[in-house]
Amino acid sequence: MSLQVFPIKATKKDGKFALYHEIKKLVKENGLSLNEGDILVISSKYISNSQGRILDHNSIKLSEMANKLSREFSINKKLSEAIIRESDMIFGGVSGFVITSADNIMAPNAGIDKSNSKGKLILYPDDPYLVAEQIKRKFFLDYNLHIGVIIVDSRLMPARIGTTGVAIACSGIEPVLDRRATKDLDGNALKVTFQAIADNLASIANHKMGEADELLPIAIIRESGAKLTDRKINADETAIPYDQCVYVRGLKKQHTI
Repeated sequence: MSLQVFPIKATKKDGKFALYHEIKKLVKENGLSLNEGDILVISSKYISNSQGRILDHNSIKLSEMANKLSREFSINKKLSEAIIRESDMIFGGVSGFVITSADNIMAPNAGIDKSNSKGKLILYPDDPYLVAEQIKRKFFLDYNLHIGVIIVDSRLMPARIGTTGVAIACSGIEPVLDRRATKDLDGNALKVTFQAIADNLASIANHKMGEADELLPIAIIRESGAKLTDRKINADETAIPYDQCVYVRGLKKQHTI
């Protein structure tokens, strides 16, 4: 069989909720079920909502650094403060956007989302790899099913229009396929190629889940071809140090042609 994607409709929820029980309920209400080897893809913002990772502007107290960041990049002061709190590293930015690293993901404004939040700020979920691992384990304990779990967020690609999906965490699948030493069509051995399995599947699911008011925060991918695993996946398996990133290293030296 070929790969299939089944998006799952939800209802909008306010306040914290029990994520695993809600997922089980929604799968059933949508007339679906999980099979052995399926990949369960969940929106990072849906998980953030379940954890109450939503910041009210009125609760934010400003630091001097936030004022400075706001002036430099022409962004709201309260958003500037949230970016500083949520970022592991700030690289720079342009008017309206600060380029940051948050949870090993390079993203504008620390991945903070202002859409579909009634004017509040939706932050990245807490400990997303632990969340993915817990959901995977609960489905195994309750149903004796081996599944993969991917937590997806949307991202901008350099010099491209529009967003794609990125796996900010995963469990139960091998996230990267090492293709080094395999050969291309001309018989040449590949030297540096890794295939981003989790990111590719995140993008496939994200296409069906949508970016606006679809209310499709979950999807099931079937016949993905991904390799299942019981080992615990770590964040450093899907990211590289920034001093090894060709974009970061390349943009540090600007050349006029």
